[in-house]
Amino acid sequence: MARLQPVCQATIALAVEVGEFLRAEARTFRKEAVEEKGRHDFVSYVDKTAEGMIIPRLRELLPEAGVVSEEGGGTQKAEEFNWIVDPLDGTTNFIHGLSPFAVSIGLTFHDVPVLGVIHEATHRETYYAVQGQGAYLDGKPLQASECGSVDAALIATGFPYTDYSSMGSFFRSMDYFMRNSHGLRRLGSAATDLAYVAAGRVDAFYEYGLHAWDVAAGIAICLEAGVRFSDFQGGDDYLYGGELLCAGSGMFEEFRDIIAGFYRG
Repeated sequence: MARLQPVCQATIALAVEVGEFLRAEARTFRKEAVEEKGRHDFVSYVDKTAEGMIIPRLRELLPEAGVVSEEGGGTQKAEEFNWIVDPLDGTTNFIHGLSPFAVSIGLTFHDVPVLGVIHEATHRETYYAVQGQGAYLDGKPLQASECGSVDAALIATGFPYTDYSSMGSFFRSMDYFMRNSHGLRRLGSAATDLAYVAAGRVDAFYEYGLHAWDVAAGIAICLEAGVRFSDFQGGDDYLYGGELLCAGSGMFEEFRDIIAGFYRG
C-alpha cells in the first residue's frame, strides 16, 4: 500500500486543519448548540461543519472510494476502498470543555483498515499509518507496549452509551481489572484510546457498543505498531461487530481470554 503514502500525507494535513477548527470552536462553544440524536448521543454544528470540511476533500483524494461517516453526510459505501470518518470523536468531552477529542479518518480496502490518521486536537498530536509502512506520531515511529502480563498493565476502556445489554459483564470485568492490573482509564474518545495503545501509553483497550468510525483509523495505526486485535470471543469481527479488544503481543492472549470469560454466552 505504498501508493497510499501521498494520500496519507494529504489526510494528515486535512485532519490537522479540522483539528484547528475544533480547537477554535471549543473556546466559544455553547451547550445550547447541542442536538441529541439519541440518549447520550450528541451532535452539534461543529460536528457537521467538520464533516463538511472532510468529506469533499477525501472524495478528491480517492474518487473511487466510498465514505462512511458518523454524521451520515454523503455516506455511500463502495466495494473496495472506503473512508470511515468520525469528524469529532469525543463529542461529549468537547461539549463539556474536556479533553481529549479527536479527528479520526480511516481508509479500508475490502473492509481491512489500511490507512489511519488520528489528530488528537487538544494536544495537537497526529498519529498515522499506512499498511506495511509503520505507524508514527508526528514523524516518530510507534511501537506497542511490551508489557507481558495483565497484572502489570494499564488498561483503557469506554462506557457504553446506548447499548446496556452487557452491563453486568462490563462491571464484572472492571472489578477484575481494578483488582488485578495497574489500573483502568476512561478517556471518552475511542480513537484516542487506540492511539495511546499504539504509542504504548496504555497497554490494552476494550469496549463494546462501538461503531466502525470510532475505531477504523485506530485499528490501522495499532496494527502497524504491533498491536493485536480480536472481538470479545477471540474472533475477527472487530471493525463492524461493535466490540473490540487489543493489546501488545506480550499480554494479548491472557487479556483476550479474561475478556472472553466475562462476555461468554
